[in-house]
Amino acid sequence: MDPNMKQLQEALIDIEIDAEQVLLARHQLVENDKIRNANREALTALRRKAKTTTTSVPSPFEIIMKELEDGSGKQLIKEICPICGDHDPKEHTWLMFPGSDIFARVPFHVAHTLLDKDQERLDFDTKKLQSFVKEKSLVIAEKGALVGSFGPDIVKSFVSLTDKPKSKRGSEELGQPHEVKYQLG
Repeated sequence: MDPNMKQLQEALIDIEIDAEQVLLARHQLVENDKIRNANREALTALRRKAKTTTTSVPSPFEIIMKELEDGSGKQLIKEICPICGDHDPKEHTWLMFPGSDIFARVPFHVAHTLLDKDQERLDFDTKKLQSFVKEKSLVIAEKGALVGSFGPDIVKSFVSLTDKPKSKRGSEELGQPHEVKYQLG
C-alpha cells in the first residue's frame, strides 16, 4: 500500500476513535442528566414531606436566640438539617437504590443525605464529561475533520468560552460615568 494512503487511513482511524469517544460521552451526559433530574425530584418530594423549603428552615442563630429568650437550661446549639427542618429525622422512608429493584426502609435523614451526595457526584461527573467532550471536539477540529463546517479557530473559540462574573469595572469599560459619592461635611 502507498505510504500516503496508509497515513491517511491511520489519520481517519484516529479521528473516528475520537468521534466515537465524543458520542459515548454525550450519551453518558444524557444518562447522567436523567438520573440528576430523578434525584432532584426525589429531594423535592422529601422537602414536601418534611414541609420545608430551602429557605424555610430557621438558622441556628435564630434557634439560639429563641432558646435564650425562653430561659430554659437546654442545649444552646442544635443542629438543623436544611431538608429535615423540624421533621423527625429518624422517621423511616422507602428508598429505591439506583440500578436495581431493591427497596430499603431507611431513616428520613439518611435518605436525603444519600440523594444529596449522589447529586453532588453526578454534578462532578457531568462537569468532567463536558470538559472531556470539549477537549475531544477541539482535537477533532485540529485534525481537520470539521474543515467543511467550521474552521479549527472557530471551534477553539467555542471550546474556550467561559462565563465571567460581572465586575464593577464593566460599566467603566462601556464608557459609562463613574458613580459619584457625596459627603456632607
